Amino acid sequence: MKISSSLYEFCPLIRYFLVRAGESEYETSGIINTNPVSKTSLENGLSEAGKKQAVQAAVKLKNLGACKDSCWIWPSITQRSYQAAELIAYVNDISRSRIVPEYSFLDARGLGAYEGKTLDAVNEVYETDVVSLQSRPPPNTNGTPNESVADVFVRVTQLMSILETQYAGDSIVIVSPDSDNLSVLQAGLYGLDLRR
Repeated sequence: MKISSSLYEFCPLIRYFLVRAGESEYETSGIINTNPVSKTSLENGLSEAGKKQAVQAAVKLKNLGACKDSCWIWPSITQRSYQAAELIAYVNDISRSRIVPEYSFLDARGLGAYEGKTLDAVNEVYETDVVSLQSRPPPNTNGTPNESVADVFVRVTQLMSILETQYAGDSIVIVSPDSDNLSVLQAGLYGLDLRR
């Protein structure tokens, strides 16, 4: 027990706040868009409703004191996540220099052949997730990845490794373009069954 408490003194806890970026223009149209090629396109930016959602999240973070003594904001480089990060920084009076764009670990889960289909088709993917962590959506010929829950878990675990190494004692706001990353991350941290 003594070792644990002395380790704690040298490795202060990191406070994490998980935020899903607001609705994108693609989502407003009801279209699945997970191809990394378009992650910085304007169509992948926040819709008007998404901007309001991002401001609401920023205010909630402020009320929680997430950035009271400053924080780091780690958004996916996707247009909507970065826009949400800028709104969070503005509302919480955080310098833009504390926004650290993340280039791949927080990408939206690649849904392969479901790319371009309607959003309700995602339910088919989730039905196969319950069967196996290794289930992947069918591949696509346009370069859209087709990722399983296990693939997403590997990515978010790699991100956590970086954060845990570099930001001991800080608060970090993770801004993801989709909820899959955040759900898998949270389930993994709590030791829950990732198939759920």
